[in-house]
Amino acid sequence: MSRIIITVVGKDTVGIIAKVCTYLAENRVNILDISQTIIQEFFNMIMVADPSGSDLGFAQISDDLRVLGEEIGVVINCQREEIFESMHRI
Repeated sequence: MSRIIITVVGKDTVGIIAKVCTYLAENRVNILDISQTIIQEFFNMIMVADPSGSDLGFAQISDDLRVLGEEIGVVINCQREEIFESMHRI
């Protein structure tokens, strides 16, 4: 499986990064790069991750993170790297 791009957007609260990273670590998804910023009270994070060590497929990881986002009050989206690059190519 190729790398995945994970975006997290929502109102800033304590523990967003910890909860997302804990899920990824527990499922052996390696975080290759991470950038996060808070603009006023709004949290934004983008991650590049390698799921090749995970027993879960892309669809399961994506669904699990979407549900996690709902639980913690943010929107979490996952995209395959090749789709992300195609969408953002000029």
